[in-house]
Amino acid sequence: MLKTKSLSVDFSKEKEDGYKRIFSQLPLLTSLSANWNNVYFAYDWQAAGETPEVLSKQHGIAIFTEVPTPIQAERRLDGRFQSEQVIQGNIVVAPAYTGHRACWDTAGGVILLGFEPTVFAHAIYESVDPDRIELLPHFATPDPLVYQIGLALKSALENYGADSRLYAEAMANALIVHLLQHYCTQKLVLREYLGGLPKHKLQQVIDYINTYLAQDLSLKELAAVVQMSSHYFSQLFKQSTGATPHQYIIRCRIEKAKQLLLQREFSIAEIASQVGFVDQSHLNRHFKRLMGVTPKMLEQKYKK
Repeated sequence: MLKTKSLSVDFSKEKEDGYKRIFSQLPLLTSLSANWNNVYFAYDWQAAGETPEVLSKQHGIAIFTEVPTPIQAERRLDGRFQSEQVIQGNIVVAPAYTGHRACWDTAGGVILLGFEPTVFAHAIYESVDPDRIELLPHFATPDPLVYQIGLALKSALENYGADSRLYAEAMANALIVHLLQHYCTQKLVLREYLGGLPKHKLQQVIDYINTYLAQDLSLKELAAVVQMSSHYFSQLFKQSTGATPHQYIIRCRIEKAKQLLLQREFSIAEIASQVGFVDQSHLNRHFKRLMGVTPKMLEQKYKK
């Protein structure tokens, strides 16, 4: 039987406390320490249970990632009730300020994502009024793309932690665009731009990246340099460079690290910090992948 108590939650202020108020426990994995911009990620293995009715100030997406056996659930969403069977790969969409409560009979792994309505609206056009973007509630629905993006976000957070920000924001932006195209009252028609960024705009971004290479650069920050939405900036930047912003910045950091290693003035740990990696292990991983050798191996080669 579904609980009837209503609970208002604002994840931008409550963070993990908001999650705990809903599920009476903290999640196994969150994006809080990774400093993702206006995207809230939580992963948990949830035992059979139920929630109160939740009204969140953020758009919410639940992605069922591990479901050993089908879950029998009862869900009330936006005033509508449905008894449903949930399987791996299903998603549930709960727009901001929409009542949602559920109970379920089987444990499973679930990713929960929250997006600020303004970020959701501005993913495509910076001037769009968020009130014009109406995300529709959806009961358990199969969506392979959202499922794969959810897994990619989880993997990035597990493997790279604080170094996952730019990649995660790009993946989250792709997810938002997909939701805008398929889960809103009006189907979004994307404009297609070809030819990449104008040369002067591309140079602006490259100069900005090189100037602030040691900082934790965000997709929104880079797009703002050329006054574009994150979606179109990512698209045009890749057309111009052949790499995503995340891939390009990693390459720049590795090239800078190589230069500093050859100067032999700093330790590998100091170089990792100077070029923007979280720590020496992150530098080692990317350096070996792109250069074929570790920073230590390169140092030893040029000592001879």
